[in-house]
Amino acid sequence: MVTLRLPGLIDTHVHINYENFRADLDAVAANWRAAGVVQLVHACVKPEEFPGMQALADRYPELALAVGLHPLDVGERWNAALAEQIRDYARSDRRVVAIGETGLDFFKADNPEAQEEAFRTQIAVARELDLPVIIHCRDAALATRRILEAAGPVRGVMHCWGGTPEETGWFVDLGMYVSFSGIVTFKNAQLLQQAVSVVPDELLLIETDCPFLAPVPKRGKRNEPAYVAHVAEKVAELRSRSVEEIVELTARNARTLFRLPATS
Repeated sequence: MVTLRLPGLIDTHVHINYENFRADLDAVAANWRAAGVVQLVHACVKPEEFPGMQALADRYPELALAVGLHPLDVGERWNAALAEQIRDYARSDRRVVAIGETGLDFFKADNPEAQEEAFRTQIAVARELDLPVIIHCRDAALATRRILEAAGPVRGVMHCWGGTPEETGWFVDLGMYVSFSGIVTFKNAQLLQQAVSVVPDELLLIETDCPFLAPVPKRGKRNEPAYVAHVAEKVAELRSRSVEEIVELTARNARTLFRLPATS
């Protein structure tokens, strides 16, 4: 049931291919449409997901796609063949608008060398194909900054951002977009809430990262794209702007970064 409608929303990071959406995905789609969500970017955790994601985009035409390997799935599997698979998938479908999600996660995994190699290679693929990168960064801001600085100009987004105001400034200075999720609505997220004001209008994005991290007032439930409206509402409050302004500028930014088509 939708309680907040904000026409023109774009959710820049979803995982609606997960098992806990299987039974009611059409209802979830009806919810996001009722909430005003007009476009979504479906992130990829591992390339094996991609054919299923394509089937979802056939079913829901407002869905754009990314392809990549998440840092927590790197393990011992990263190799040149996997990089080539990501490149081939990205070339194969015009609905691919980004490489990712890729990046670094030093909170849950202790394989920094392998993660960094996979991250650097996926950045190179993105630059080769003139696509942005969707970056996961957890307890790894310094290493992420170092890799991005060394890579040269990179278009991309720090997704589901959870860093401090200082760290936020690092990535803004690199020209990275910064996307806020339901975390920004949590009571214990004071530093992240402060970071919202560090991001200039032209680099601001919003997302759900569903099915994870449902925002207040849905915290504890399965997250879904309709709830990006609550993220927009909180970001508007923190920036002392109208929620309509936040919807408009974040949608404009999403279309710029991901080269999404305009909607009627």
